Amino acid sequence: MCRPDGGPVRVLVVDDEHDLTDVLCQALRYEGWEVRSAADGASAVAAARSFRPDAVVLDWMLPDTDGLAVLRELRAEAKGICVLFLTARDAVEDRIAGITAGGDDYVTKPFSLEEVLARLRGLLRRAGMAREPSGSLLVVGDLVMDEEAREVSRAGTAVELSRTEFELLRFLMRNPRRVLSKAVILDRVWAYDFGGRAHVVELYISYLRKKIDAGRTPLIHTVRGVGYVLKPEAA
Repeated sequence: MCRPDGGPVRVLVVDDEHDLTDVLCQALRYEGWEVRSAADGASAVAAARSFRPDAVVLDWMLPDTDGLAVLRELRAEAKGICVLFLTARDAVEDRIAGITAGGDDYVTKPFSLEEVLARLRGLLRRAGMAREPSGSLLVVGDLVMDEEAREVSRAGTAVELSRTEFELLRFLMRNPRRVLSKAVILDRVWAYDFGGRAHVVELYISYLRKKIDAGRTPLIHTVRGVGYVLKPEAA
């Protein structure tokens, strides 16, 4: 997904939980988006003025103020900005207050990264602030995936994949040359907690290697102690 002018989507993440912010920012960067973060209301407003984001992921409770106050200032600066509230408060009256104040959507903690990304994509698309890139082909070296037809080929030879294998390969191909940790892969491909069973990722990576790399120059590489990366050998 990109802006109508072809540039990367810009997202500002506002939350005082640093670990959560780091994970969110990493996931958004994997989408190819530009990301900034802020840990309190004042720095969030300042960052929005300089960064001019298309969307803001906004925590309800901040050290110096609340998300509703920040939202009002953001709306005063840029009325068209998309705002996704992120909070542990899930009472109906809290949701109503957030939406009434001008928030566009609401996600409660704990959450799936895939849910946050899906909601952001939906908000940006409906607001006309982003679009899907034209074409449905992903290409890494001689590996080609047609996302719409759900077809994969390597050096012109068709490769049959299961649904999970396809989704795992798609995530790798959307992030070529990026080292992806097992934890990130679990959250993005399986979209729910596997109880830390990272061996599920290892198992499906081995399935892909047998279908994608067997008898060919490897595209899937292991970065010991970190995760996996999809790239041509010479890259």
